[in-house]
Amino acid sequence: MYDPASPNWIGLRTLYMREVLRFSKVYTQTILAPVITTLLFLVIFSLALGGTHRIVVGFPLTQFLAPGLIMMAITQNAFANTSSSIMVSKVQGNIVDILMPPLKAYELQLALVLGGASRGIVVGIAVGITISFFVDIGLYSIIFVIFHALMASILLSQLGLMAGIWAEKFDHMSAITNFMITPLAFLSGTFYSIQNLPELFQTMAQFNPFFYMIDGFRYGIIGHADGDTLVGCTTIIFINTFLWLVCGWMLRSGYKLKA
Repeated sequence: MYDPASPNWIGLRTLYMREVLRFSKVYTQTILAPVITTLLFLVIFSLALGGTHRIVVGFPLTQFLAPGLIMMAITQNAFANTSSSIMVSKVQGNIVDILMPPLKAYELQLALVLGGASRGIVVGIAVGITISFFVDIGLYSIIFVIFHALMASILLSQLGLMAGIWAEKFDHMSAITNFMITPLAFLSGTFYSIQNLPELFQTMAQFNPFFYMIDGFRYGIIGHADGDTLVGCTTIIFINTFLWLVCGWMLRSGYKLKA
């Protein structure tokens, strides 16, 4: 018998598995495509900028690039999963299938966020394994790698959930992706060390949460960080906590979800 006071573990697991099956059934688009895109970035930088000979902060360019490219794939796909799940459900009119089951707001949130994070992690592993055949990426700290991969995928999954709830049409979603997510990812030190930037731009970069995700992840792989890793970890945890509260409010209040 269903007890409203106890967690609905069956419903939570079912919704989570639904999110996982959404991206696993079309793996050529959701997993294989990001791998190929990341390899194209690596090839372009290797051929155009002399990646095998050029040195960045003491590392070959391709070795420096690899962690940033992996993290970029993780974040983009974690965001895409939750945002598309909510957006498509709203447009098709079947969002009620998510809202009607006896699931509390935090259970809905947890299942959707974990689904997006799972896609980000799966893509990150696939990209990392593929890149390792071409670049000696190494492993400096497994704790930093796991922490930043998990925190980054959860952070972007929550941003995707917020964007999906807020957006009313696909144009709104495209605007968020093109004018917020992509610029923040590209201007976060993915392709360069911020140590090579003027002091003003170094300071500006440290207000970009993507910088801390990529910098900490890069530290875990090659042992180099442009910023303070403790500040980075604290910032990511704080942002994730804030986003969790905002997403929870949006789901509890039915913001743009209930008529």
